Amino acid sequence: MRIAIGVTYDGRGFEGWQSQPSGNTVQDHLEAALGKIAAVPIRIAGAGRTDTGVHALGQVAHFDCEIERPASAWVRGSNALLAEGIAVQWAMPVSTEFNARFSALSRRYVYVMYVHPVRPSLLAGKVGWYHARLDVVAMREAAACLLGRHDFSAFRSSQCQAKTPVRNISDLSIREHGPYVTFELVADAFLHHMVRNIVGCLLYVGKGAYSSARMEQILAGGNRREAAPTIAPDGLYLAEVTYEDRWMLPPFPRMMPQLDSD
Repeated sequence: MRIAIGVTYDGRGFEGWQSQPSGNTVQDHLEAALGKIAAVPIRIAGAGRTDTGVHALGQVAHFDCEIERPASAWVRGSNALLAEGIAVQWAMPVSTEFNARFSALSRRYVYVMYVHPVRPSLLAGKVGWYHARLDVVAMREAAACLLGRHDFSAFRSSQCQAKTPVRNISDLSIREHGPYVTFELVADAFLHHMVRNIVGCLLYVGKGAYSSARMEQILAGGNRREAAPTIAPDGLYLAEVTYEDRWMLPPFPRMMPQLDSD
């Protein structure tokens, strides 16, 4: 039997999604909790391999298990065993044809930037921060060249293990919500650090360090060293993973209004 689960988490207390020897990743904690519910070892696969400090409002994963349990056991039982910063939102049986990673049509990431002279306190670790006003119009102009299918080598980590740097960005929106600026990116998939590197470059445009035309030059050059530094993970959220309607996956609860699409 294959079970799909929806997971949300605060990435600050974990070493990313993917299992590590330390055992302190989201995957490690989930496998331990689900394994106790099933009374057998469980191995899960997620739609997105988020980095240390990156949050998720819409992570989807699946696992195979011959032990039958009601959905409430996978959800409420696991949550009783999980660390405070992780919660299983839903669970449902799916066909073995479903794969959380490879069945995904797109991923949506949102980066939330708090723009204010004083650093955030209550939202520390939940938002990025910049102390001065940003030129949102210039950032939008700079972002336009990234839409479509491109070689994103200039925005990938040196540790990226993807077989190809080519990705298709179908949407890149920048919005202002009071003191917040949100960067929303939708693509078929993302390279390691790709979102954080793109937002880092856009921040440089917004603060006037780069011209809006510089982004196109960086993209065409394909050289990571020519781009801005990788921005902190604090404000980054895996907001949504989309699938074909035939899988009938449940929706996630609305948790942060500023991360929803207009």
